[in-house]
Amino acid sequence: MTGRFLDSPILYLKGVGPSREKLLRAELGWKTYEDILYYFPFRYFDRSRFHSIAEIEEDMPFVQIRGKIYNMATQGVLAKTRLTATLRDDTGMIELVWFKGIKWVKDSIVPGKEYIVFGKASLFNGSLNIAHPEIEDASLRDQSQVQIQLQPYYNSTDKLRKSSLDSRGLAKITKALIGQISGNIPEILSKELVQKYKLVSREQAIRMIHFPCDLPEVQSAKRRLVFEELFFIQLQLIKAKIIRAEKNKGIVFAEVSSVFNTFYKDYLPFELTGAQKKVLKEIRKDLGSGMQMNRLLQGDVGSGKTLVALMCMFLAVDNKYQACMMAPTEILAQQHYESITKFLKDMPVKVGLLTGSTPKRQRDELHELLRSGEMNILLGTHALIEDTVQFRNLGLVVIDEQHRFGVAQRARLWKKNIIPPHVLVMTATPIPRTLAMTLYGDLDYSVIDELPPGRKDIITWHYFDKNRYKVFGFIRKQIDLGRQVYIVYPLIEESETLDLRDLNDGYESIIREFPRPQYQIGVLHGRMKASDKEIEMQRFAKGETQIMVATTVIEVGVNVPNASVMVIENAERFGLSQLHQLRGRVGRGAEQSYCILMTSYKLTSEAKTRMDAMVNTNDGFIIADVDLKLRGPGDLKGTRQSGDLDLKIADIVKDEIVLKVAREEAIRILSAAEFHRSPENEVIMQELSRRESRMTNWSDIS
Repeated sequence: MTGRFLDSPILYLKGVGPSREKLLRAELGWKTYEDILYYFPFRYFDRSRFHSIAEIEEDMPFVQIRGKIYNMATQGVLAKTRLTATLRDDTGMIELVWFKGIKWVKDSIVPGKEYIVFGKASLFNGSLNIAHPEIEDASLRDQSQVQIQLQPYYNSTDKLRKSSLDSRGLAKITKALIGQISGNIPEILSKELVQKYKLVSREQAIRMIHFPCDLPEVQSAKRRLVFEELFFIQLQLIKAKIIRAEKNKGIVFAEVSSVFNTFYKDYLPFELTGAQKKVLKEIRKDLGSGMQMNRLLQGDVGSGKTLVALMCMFLAVDNKYQACMMAPTEILAQQHYESITKFLKDMPVKVGLLTGSTPKRQRDELHELLRSGEMNILLGTHALIEDTVQFRNLGLVVIDEQHRFGVAQRARLWKKNIIPPHVLVMTATPIPRTLAMTLYGDLDYSVIDELPPGRKDIITWHYFDKNRYKVFGFIRKQIDLGRQVYIVYPLIEESETLDLRDLNDGYESIIREFPRPQYQIGVLHGRMKASDKEIEMQRFAKGETQIMVATTVIEVGVNVPNASVMVIENAERFGLSQLHQLRGRVGRGAEQSYCILMTSYKLTSEAKTRMDAMVNTNDGFIIADVDLKLRGPGDLKGTRQSGDLDLKIADIVKDEIVLKVAREEAIRILSAAEFHRSPENEVIMQELSRRESRMTNWSDIS
């Protein structure tokens, strides 16, 4: 009975019916009773408090007044008919207005009788009124044994509100269902966990989260439901990791021989940082374990991830396997190719580059070299996943900026070998530890948290528009010193809705300030042909242009060590992560580099926080933590496209401690040898299986 209860369709629930069922399914995804019960209020209003009419102000969220209703009158005609009434208490009067259900309201209210009125006060024609208030007979409230205290508020949509399914309508449906849950909500946590963390039962938590008597009940319910949500996410991730380790036996890279050792002794351009050595050690352990490696490598811009990836690919070559690296753009793939061939010099390792613009003749040669095994390392874009690209023995796949590829795209790469190749996914977008635990808990996790020696922190300044000529003067001095400059704009063309300095307008003003032939200026944006982009980038890389006016197309993948200034126009329009990525385009040479954030004076408090964070730190992980606190996980979870976390009540910023505890418990339970035989954990396993049957199979995704 209990399992079937939660799976019951909402169609026959009181207050729903066929038309509302269709609407609720489309707007909120409600299909079953469980969907309703796990659609939680976002706030509560204290119904134990009453306001006097004299203290009501327009900016109050809701008000509750006790008073008598007089002067009911219908005004207007046909569709524009409205009902008005006057509510009075000892301190004054306020107008009540109804545009719908007029006959029912008139029949329900007795003039001169005392009522409790609840609603939102708004200003109309200079006077406050309350439209469509909730009306309750005051005498019935006085006689009631159950005192209403906290009223839940639910997110609704415009379409739902038009069908009277605003927060109040959703609460009515939920209340009808709550009346039926007694004995029908199965427990899904073990008695051990419930007792260990002093959690209320699942049924209690659901009842209290929707219709609590007081704030302590809300807190008890949230504590239970947050733990439950994060615990099952961690169980899924950790179980997926265990199954993959058992299922996917990996190629053993037993040899560390000529290619790796020769490079390390004779060709390494600089001493590896301690962080790089630590990560290499972790990866080498994976590659020799006999299990397929699935490791996430995080490293801030310029931390040396590419060098680590190259040395991992050398291990594949030493063991007679091929390796490939996939990048999201041609510019980035080309950059990897140039930097890797520069590292290799005259070493006997054959490296190729395959992108969408590779000529057919060259492409055919690459295919032949891959099939024969003569091509050791192939770099490229999504062109690598085409069916025509066939490796003789692919042993290692490296994916750079992996969140830019869909799951299906990535999966096609490691199906290019009978035994799945080892997988190293890299990102230069720092991910806060809490988000990584939640999104990537099924991957092993390495961090390069140290920059190579000699790298100087980028100095970041925030200027308002009135200081533009001061900034232009600074740019001239830098160009006179032989440096180069990026100026980045958020748009290509003028927007009617956003008051931004667009790229075309900016380009014209830059030309006026830095006239030819003394200065050479390039332009780069996403609407240009790939060949034109390449020409502009090559000119800038060779020093033929001093200023590059661009959009965020240069966010990832452009490496010009001589560029020392990054000017970001309308910086308030960029997210923190993007600002940090853009700043990382400079500071790649030995000279001091600068990032200048240009904004208007009209900054929101959030935008001011972003600017302050950029000025105060170069640490990508601190930046990521600030970004997570500002934006929440909803906006950041796109870093993994293997499925939507869809957190219903947990907040991985505020609930970091609960997340860690939930993960520890999940690891402990899944690591226990007797887990599958333990009756105590049977309810957990049943719920885990049920959830897995309804979700994407994360165990097949890296």
